[in-house]
Amino acid sequence: MASLFSALLQHPGISKEIDFEALNHYLSFMCVPAPLTAYQAIRKLEPGHSLRYRKGEINIERYWQPDFSKKLDISEQEAGQRTIEILRDAVKVRLMSEVPLGAFLSGGIDSSAVVALMAEESSTPVKTFSIGFEEQDFSELHHARRVAEHVGADHHEFIVRPDALEVLPILVEHYGEPYADSSAIPTYYVARETRKHVTVALNGDGGDESFAGYERYAAMRLAESYHRIPAVLRESVVRQAIELMPSSETKRSRIRDVKRFVQAASLPKVERYLRWVSVFDGQAKQDLFTENFRRQTQGDSAASMLEPWFARANGSGIVDAALLADIMTYLPNDLLVKVDIATMANSLEARSPFLDHQVIEFAASLPEKYKLRGLTTKYLLKQMLRKLLPAENLDRRKMGFGVPISHWFRGKLQPFLRETLLAEASLKRGLFRPEAVARMVELHTRGERDYSPQLWTLLMLELWFQRFID
Repeated sequence: MASLFSALLQHPGISKEIDFEALNHYLSFMCVPAPLTAYQAIRKLEPGHSLRYRKGEINIERYWQPDFSKKLDISEQEAGQRTIEILRDAVKVRLMSEVPLGAFLSGGIDSSAVVALMAEESSTPVKTFSIGFEEQDFSELHHARRVAEHVGADHHEFIVRPDALEVLPILVEHYGEPYADSSAIPTYYVARETRKHVTVALNGDGGDESFAGYERYAAMRLAESYHRIPAVLRESVVRQAIELMPSSETKRSRIRDVKRFVQAASLPKVERYLRWVSVFDGQAKQDLFTENFRRQTQGDSAASMLEPWFARANGSGIVDAALLADIMTYLPNDLLVKVDIATMANSLEARSPFLDHQVIEFAASLPEKYKLRGLTTKYLLKQMLRKLLPAENLDRRKMGFGVPISHWFRGKLQPFLRETLLAEASLKRGLFRPEAVARMVELHTRGERDYSPQLWTLLMLELWFQRFID
């Protein structure tokens, strides 16, 4: 066993033969879901599982998972008070340290909540660390600064500039298999800069998945209502009217979001959710894959990664089903891997109060109406944090750890993108149709379409091939 692929791959008995099912799922989810890895000879131990090796036999058992079926009969006021109490306890436990300690602060609700509670428990100003971009549309520094000033933190800010030749080889080396969440870049940089000041950093990871922070949770519930509109009316009136609304193919807007919603809202719930979280959906893969790669991945279904969790939601509502799916897939396979690798690479210890099992279990026991109220995400958490945080931070639209990849691919990173994806070695791997890859590159760099998530996913795959397979 090992925590890094590079250590395992040193063993002469470990084959580097590629697991094509894993690559297929990677192209859907930006990461390889456990227990799969990109290598046929290696498997991951899934979160919440124990492995026992005895007398030549391996036994793997699940020891924990959240239960959304047992709901508390509790008032909104009591639920809110208990939420803050349990979260405060989770923060307090993670403040125990004999080395310098601080916190990542994005200015979003979760990291801001952690910092505010840290400030209440600390006798000295909390050291906070934020990352931003030269592109102001993607920079949240002013939101983080507002929170830091509000709680009296000792605040530090850094600006990320796209130096692909510096950071991408480091990321590829440490992840060890294809990984394409572009927020790994700022996460690595904020961990590197933070380590210059502290040894331990708290963060807000896990808050969205427990307290319903993503807009897609509201979209899932809204789609259930949309389903009740007669199919003829949905297709002939609603959908056609929305398709006529003007929107940009390259910029995010509410109209673009509505069109994306309608395109998937009529699908069954798992397929609908998959459409909203996938980088390459089924049709996009058909257009991209070579005949040979199609045959190798025939029968592999990205939906199979989500279906068990929607099925195990124990009759809970659609929001709780989506929360459970994210807690058991997106959170451990993508987000936690990202932070774990970025911090380990910089000898920094990350601690996540929202991942305390008591926080997750309590959130799972809350009725859906306390987590999502109408279209208001994180309803209860926002209400309770009004005493601790500025209203501007609580009421703004969720931004996420966005990265200006689209802009970089049309500017400073365009030569690197072309040299990597359109190189002869890359195009001859036999996975993707060269004309399909070239078309995405051309349409994106000309500003006619936004293929930045897809191109980033292909770029990180090719860099993995170059480092670990070639």
